[in-house]
Amino acid sequence: MDPARAAATEHGGVSREVLIADDHPLFRDALTRAVLGALPGAVVHGAASVPSLLALIEAHPQAELLLMDLHMPGARGFSALAHIRGQHPGLPIMVVSAHEEAAVVRRALAHGASGYLAKSAAVEDIGAAVRAVLEGELWVPTDVAAARAELKPDEAAVAARLAELTPQQFRVLGMIAEGLLNKQIAYELGVSEATIKAHMTAIMRKLGVSNRTQVALAASQLALDQAPLPAIPEDD
Repeated sequence: MDPARAAATEHGGVSREVLIADDHPLFRDALTRAVLGALPGAVVHGAASVPSLLALIEAHPQAELLLMDLHMPGARGFSALAHIRGQHPGLPIMVVSAHEEAAVVRRALAHGASGYLAKSAAVEDIGAAVRAVLEGELWVPTDVAAARAELKPDEAAVAARLAELTPQQFRVLGMIAEGLLNKQIAYELGVSEATIKAHMTAIMRKLGVSNRTQVALAASQLALDQAPLPAIPEDD
């Protein structure tokens, strides 16, 4: 048995599992301590990128809560949130972000987040938020109305399409948005270029576009800002 799980079960019964995704080790560790303070005996699993997070979710389907940052390698803005909500609708997601603007909070809720925490939140607030979301409540900063906003039609349409991608297709999408070529993506994922081309065909079909640039532009609909995209080479 995993040592963390063994220690947790000593506190009685089956341990609760929580996933934390943030690419900053110190903040991930701080979140872990806050979660364990709120849920003594819980087992916490961490990820530093979207690809590792997708693998973590697949490895721990019994997890009861995911706390995730909006900025991680493998995704821009709300794209990972939209994808995971579509693939795992039963997993509550708490966004934990440095962005404290009310508009960002409302967009996160509209994309299906069960809660939103600013990274400046006190440890006590993190614990309260975790307990509230696990009890089925919605948690937002005190200065933001809890009502879920409506997404713009284009953004809602892209989110729905991203939800249809398989985890591997979403990994490929993130690398396309970073400007990687098929051969580079194939190397990173340890598969053939032919496999990446097959994923590309499926991604374009699901997103309703016809080339790599349009794939990246579609994904940018879920960005937090309109920062320019990297050059997207058209691969053969």
